[in-house]
Amino acid sequence: MIMTMIMVNIFEAKAKLSEYVEAAERGERVLICKRNRPVAELRPVEQTNRKPRDLTPLYPDWKISPKCFEPLPQEELDAWYGGDPTAVAERVAERRPSYGRQSGKRKRR
Repeated sequence: MIMTMIMVNIFEAKAKLSEYVEAAERGERVLICKRNRPVAELRPVEQTNRKPRDLTPLYPDWKISPKCFEPLPQEELDAWYGGDPTAVAERVAERRPSYGRQSGKRKRR
């Protein structure tokens, strides 16, 4: 396998990023420089066909009860929603600041 390396300055890397990503997909390495000094490297990600890890050895006695998948009783729902099953949590985002531009137009003097 022959591996090539491309050296580019940041300005050129920004201008032609998609080309350098395609080069990395082909297996080439792109060395990104700042004032002709290497600072970063763009290279292909190693593709692996790993299966998800089996965590059962860590928790051998842990079992999920089938009851976990049953609907909650009405008392539990009332405790969560305060007796109103249609209740939705209030919005918690902050209000917009009162300073600065309040309308869409800016006043000129």
